Amino acid sequence: MTKRVLLVGGYGNFGTFVARRLSREAELTLIVAGRSQSKARALAELLNVEWAQFDIFEDIDDHLRKLKPDVLVHTSGPFQEQGYELAEACIRNGVHYLDLADGREFVANIARLDTAARAANVLVVSGASTVPGLTSAVLTKYAAEFRTLDSIDFGIATAQKTNRGLATVKAVLGYAGKPFKTLIDGQMRDVYGWQGFRWRKFRGLGWRPLGNCDVPDLQLFPERFPTLRTIRFRGGLELPLLHAALWALTWFVRAGIIPNLRVAAPLLLRVSRLFDVFGTDDSGFYMGMNGRGADGQPKQVVFDLTAKAADGLMIPCTPAVVLTLDLVKGNMVQRGAMPCVGLVGLDDILRELGALRITWNVSRTGDGVRVPDTTLSESQKREA
Repeated sequence: MTKRVLLVGGYGNFGTFVARRLSREAELTLIVAGRSQSKARALAELLNVEWAQFDIFEDIDDHLRKLKPDVLVHTSGPFQEQGYELAEACIRNGVHYLDLADGREFVANIARLDTAARAANVLVVSGASTVPGLTSAVLTKYAAEFRTLDSIDFGIATAQKTNRGLATVKAVLGYAGKPFKTLIDGQMRDVYGWQGFRWRKFRGLGWRPLGNCDVPDLQLFPERFPTLRTIRFRGGLELPLLHAALWALTWFVRAGIIPNLRVAAPLLLRVSRLFDVFGTDDSGFYMGMNGRGADGQPKQVVFDLTAKAADGLMIPCTPAVVLTLDLVKGNMVQRGAMPCVGLVGLDDILRELGALRITWNVSRTGDGVRVPDTTLSESQKREA
């Protein structure tokens, strides 16, 4: 019997990518769902899957009893404005729950549902996305090469032309100019959202501006990797003019002149789209890990990932896709409620991304030598 997967927000920005990928799997029945009946039906008919009208704030238990999903994938943000009602309803109805949340508190606090999830024999996972799904997969794989892991510096360079959903923009603007804690030199210290301006050269993209971003990793990784003394995460807009404009607006929030920028999200999104002609649809990710190698000497491992032609939008969806398929195929036996830390292997994620216009590279310095350890994606192999 095929498993039923209910995709909430299935016609949205990220939901569409998940829907297209899962619709190719014969081992599951996909149900595209959301508030809009017309949008859900249109995408479902295009993909030849089922559809449903589903409001996450109304009659959740009735929807679940009627649709009878085995797995629910929640892609409808911003999660910072939501509680755990949908996850709790899944537990009550014996349904596995995954979401693409990247809100720090939302993801970190999902563990409060652990006892109930274990009693119901279901898996409840928050953050099955870039952070902390992909980032923890990278860190888990390469941390094993260190005797002690002292610091990590990682971040994302976004693409100007990719389809930016309003929910994502609201989530980002919600902490712009606001203080949040991160580990620096062994102490939790305040930094401010989208400040801390710096430049970084991304592989295949050139120099991009970056600023402080608040993500679940800042809270979760020091707990999982206790030797860490510093962890910094940054994100950046492709066009320096727009990044600088956002940086300038954060000072009004920091000074208390305006409460936050989230209310301006629709206007700022419309304005940013006027500049699409000057940008690209290429994005990047990096993670630099520093510490002591097996010989006790300084060691660094840097993982770089570059996405071309808007394929970067698939990256936040991939951990949820991998977990969904593991649940459908019976490969995931873990139960309980937890952030998506260490649940998805990096090799599995890269295998999903390998057929896309996404490339990655790993370089090492330390243990007495400098070792470029380049891993080729399928697209890179074809080019070679």
